[in-house]
Amino acid sequence: MQYVNSWRAVAAATGAADRAAAEDGVRLAYRGAGLAEPERIIWADSPRAAVEAVAKLTDAGRSVRDEIRTRPWAEERRRMYDELGAAGWSALWSATGAQLWETTGALAERIRTGVVADLAARPEDESGIRLRLLDAVLGQHDAAWLAAFDGRGDRLTGLAEVARNAGWWWPFEHAVVISERPEVLHRDEAGRLDHGEGPALAYADGFALYAWRGMPVPAAFLAELATLTPERIRAEENAELRRVMLEYYGYDRYLTESRAEPVHRDETGILWRISLDGDEDVVMVEVVNSTPEPDGTHRTYWLRVPPTTSTAKDGVAWTFGLDGSAYAPVRQT
Repeated sequence: MQYVNSWRAVAAATGAADRAAAEDGVRLAYRGAGLAEPERIIWADSPRAAVEAVAKLTDAGRSVRDEIRTRPWAEERRRMYDELGAAGWSALWSATGAQLWETTGALAERIRTGVVADLAARPEDESGIRLRLLDAVLGQHDAAWLAAFDGRGDRLTGLAEVARNAGWWWPFEHAVVISERPEVLHRDEAGRLDHGEGPALAYADGFALYAWRGMPVPAAFLAELATLTPERIRAEENAELRRVMLEYYGYDRYLTESRAEPVHRDETGILWRISLDGDEDVVMVEVVNSTPEPDGTHRTYWLRVPPTTSTAKDGVAWTFGLDGSAYAPVRQT
């Protein structure tokens, strides 16, 4: 677990790279791969700027990513698999890399998508940009694999040293391009990019990603959230953005201010339905906690339920994994 926690921190690290330590790691990785140390190391403020720098290289030679990263990792994985056996390797991965894989992998893919969107002026430009991105070693975002290998040999020490101190990097025969780490990173409890008041991920040169609970959104869209009205929400044609608006605005507030009418009520609560053009209905059950708060009041909760729900009782039962006919609480809390 110590390795998981330390590499989780590496993956989420922000702020200026330790350039001297990262460059030492690069040279160590080259020597470990049996390669001559690179003649030049070029720094860029973001992965986007790094891709632009790579495109301008004319005398860097071929990419040596296979020698630096792919082969050592494959050989080390094979060595550990042979040493631990299939069950042992599976248990090690489950306890280390698997804990980080989903969030770091998703973040890396979001960065790739953002770089392509920023740099591809024409659709035909995309393939070239994607190919340059495939030449990258992911630095801090290789944390999942490095967590699994940490403490089990020194073949990947150079890669680990770069990852602890910098962002993505591109190794070539005669030159290396290294990206700084982000300055800003905001994520929700599930590890998804999430920020309602600015970029969720931002680099020093302005390259940024905007997201709400993991969903990409335009920068201008976030600026509008503070001034939302029910009318503006209904007018939004993009169903995904409309759902973000509703989450930000609050379903209960939307129901109140749009003068919605309940579609069903019984002893368990009140069922509300919001009809949305081009999207499934939003159906909510309003329930009142039977246990009073310290001040004697009773708190109201809004429960999102499937759009096929037709009664309040069915909706409340669904939240407990039950059918409405089987739901008969002695006391609601």
